[in-house]
Amino acid sequence: MAKPAWNFAIAMGGAFLALAPLQVQAKLRAGAPPSLAAEMPELARVGESPVGTNFEELAVADRRIGLRIWYPAARSGKTVRAVYRHRREVPGQRPLEVVEQGIAAVRAVPVKGAKFPLVVMSHGYGGWAEHLSRLGETLASRGYVVISIDHRDMPFSDAPSFMRSFGGVLVNRSHDQHAVLRTILAGKLATSGITEQIDPDAIGLLGFSMGGYGTLVTAGVPLDTSAPAFRQFPPAALAMLLKPDPAMVAKVRAVVALAPWGGQPDAMAWRNADLGTLRAPLLLIDGDRDDVVDFERGVKRIFAAANQSDRYLLVYREAAHNIAGNPMTLPAGADFQTIEFLTDPVWRKERIEAINAHFIGAFLDLHLKGDAAKRKYLDVPTPLAADGQWSSQFGQQWGGTVAGDNQPNYWRGFQRRWARGLELHHKKAGE
Repeated sequence: MAKPAWNFAIAMGGAFLALAPLQVQAKLRAGAPPSLAAEMPELARVGESPVGTNFEELAVADRRIGLRIWYPAARSGKTVRAVYRHRREVPGQRPLEVVEQGIAAVRAVPVKGAKFPLVVMSHGYGGWAEHLSRLGETLASRGYVVISIDHRDMPFSDAPSFMRSFGGVLVNRSHDQHAVLRTILAGKLATSGITEQIDPDAIGLLGFSMGGYGTLVTAGVPLDTSAPAFRQFPPAALAMLLKPDPAMVAKVRAVVALAPWGGQPDAMAWRNADLGTLRAPLLLIDGDRDDVVDFERGVKRIFAAANQSDRYLLVYREAAHNIAGNPMTLPAGADFQTIEFLTDPVWRKERIEAINAHFIGAFLDLHLKGDAAKRKYLDVPTPLAADGQWSSQFGQQWGGTVAGDNQPNYWRGFQRRWARGLELHHKKAGE
């Protein structure tokens, strides 16, 4: 689509960008993230399958988006491991060169003769396809094809161009997701062997922030064109907002929305009644101090209103908005804006990443693979993790044992004492 020409102000949950004079253009480099520590919950670990990766481009109207693909690969003694590179440039901030070492083999041969569920991944505003590469690789190693969209949000240099850029995101997120699904279902991916791997009846959507907004629309929740989020859209722009496609909606069997934008009072992208039309199982994840999307009045509202979905809400106590994305080793002297964008003031990012992988893996295995045993990890004995009970005698050492059938009153898959700072709420369809 053409660049939107309308001029309007959108408040991003109180986080509207304050443009400042450019600082010195020093380059910062984020090194490879740390390996998974032994403290992490059971289902966070990488699976048994080798992982392959490729990158291709897709035309969407007069735009082009990128697709980073991770997939189960055949074993090979000769592999070149992927290195993911991204340059992040925001007005008023020093550029950041992100360089991360992956575990996936570049252009490895896909596994043949097997079908795997598909997860379409969608990043937040200003993000990139490999922002969640570690999660994508982990899911692929556990038997998923993961396609992460590089939405290529319109760059901006001042307040008016930011408004146009953000308006384009409101239109394009779900359109891009639809275009990817149509391409996949039509068998038109350029990467050889991937289409044959995908089970078209086991499709999940996963989105962070604006990506989460898009996933809810793609999964069937109609937008309220009279909402504050679209109040200054001209009629031509309103007409471009995606309307749910029943045939596509029927293909979506699970939705994961991390800190989704759009439910808060200054956006109200969906009416409560329309949120109630969502039928796919839903996993919401957020920090209870998220003031970008307003956890209390935005994310909790989505959880309550989506009452025809079997849904979960995972909460990081005291965490803010950045409960997704790879953990990174920040360079010495990183400026505050970089630290704020990539980390959380309370939670270690590698801990968040592993807990996300644990619960997202259980949720997708349950709903896309039909693995009923994974429900035990989701139906926790107490919504507040710190209230879990795991008795122990004086001096008894557990040596990193994770809770299983012998610890029915503790969060399954977590070590004793280590399920803290979390909440997990569940409501069945109809509740």
